[in-house]
Amino acid sequence: MYILSIETSCDETALSLVKTEGSFPHASYDILGNELWSQIDIHKEYGGVFPALAKREHATTIVPLLKKIIKESEDFGPAVISEISPQTKQAVEKILEREPSLAEQLFAFHDEYGAQTIDLITVTNGPGLEPALWVGVNFAKALSLLWDVPVVPVNHMEGHILASIFDAERDNQLSDISFPAISLLISGGHTELILMNNWGNYEKIGQTRDDAVGEAFDKVARMIGLPYPGGPEISRLASEARKRNLPEYVKLPIPMLHSGDLDFSFSGLKTAVRYAIQEKSLTDDEKASLARDFEDAVTTVLLKKTSDAVEAHGAKTLIVGGGVSNSKYIKTTFDSNFLTKHPDVTVYFPKPGLSTDNSIMIALAGHAHASSALLPTGTDVIRAEGNKSLTER
Repeated sequence: MYILSIETSCDETALSLVKTEGSFPHASYDILGNELWSQIDIHKEYGGVFPALAKREHATTIVPLLKKIIKESEDFGPAVISEISPQTKQAVEKILEREPSLAEQLFAFHDEYGAQTIDLITVTNGPGLEPALWVGVNFAKALSLLWDVPVVPVNHMEGHILASIFDAERDNQLSDISFPAISLLISGGHTELILMNNWGNYEKIGQTRDDAVGEAFDKVARMIGLPYPGGPEISRLASEARKRNLPEYVKLPIPMLHSGDLDFSFSGLKTAVRYAIQEKSLTDDEKASLARDFEDAVTTVLLKKTSDAVEAHGAKTLIVGGGVSNSKYIKTTFDSNFLTKHPDVTVYFPKPGLSTDNSIMIALAGHAHASSALLPTGTDVIRAEGNKSLTER
């Protein structure tokens, strides 16, 4: 099976072409083409992602990325060059009526490259920024009609879970994990603990009550004058403070550490940072110390709640995913402190390049639901869902 996967949930446009052999979850995945365009430099001046601008950039870059992955995919069947019927052209224009320039690009692509021999299109339809999501969703619908290929709408967070257990360097397969499993999903928009009793079986057992952890990182970074995206900058300064053994800047609270449940809260921690720096001009060393104090507090509560979840449900596997899982300090802490307490639990973090948003993870999650793919005539039910829950299909 050849899968074209599309990801446009936030500020990265990503497309992949993946060849699968076998059935989920024991299939092998050969990445034939994989391209990603990041908008970070564009959004820096806003201090965060500007949705309307993200949508525009997705519509501008998605066809050029499609050209790239087709060109770099050597092990790929021949395209079918054919003229687009007036009815199909009208239907595609209707789907892409909010992005007319995208329709023009797609028709030009078809004229040059023809209908590709794709078996399945997988696309993120939530959660995320709805204006950004709609670009990917509508592009997938248009391709589906143009190429007569079924579509699977994918939950972005399921993609992060599967990306964490995918090993493209070793055997191109998902790890054969043991259940029950706990997944800690940490990103700019999510902080969740998910119980998995089997493949595709998700139960949310803990979540943030306010800010997501990645959002808190970015907001604290902004408070102390660090550029966007703030998370990596906070971690960089925190690492420097640990290396130099800088003194504590402030004793920060660790919210909900002993709340007796599996929920999180980061707004109070963020407020404590604001009070600590109010009407002060911080030196570079003080910024580094504060960054470390903040990262320590966040990591402490993530570790404690995750450990509690594993104990409460007798989990045999821990899967950590999402953009914040790229933090070296969080990974090192889990690899040492968590495994010391839970030596019989297997811990998975995503391989480099798979922690942040990408389209390989959308191919994996789409393949998991290939049997429920929608035919081209039935894709009108696919909607962009900004708040889509992992526990819903």
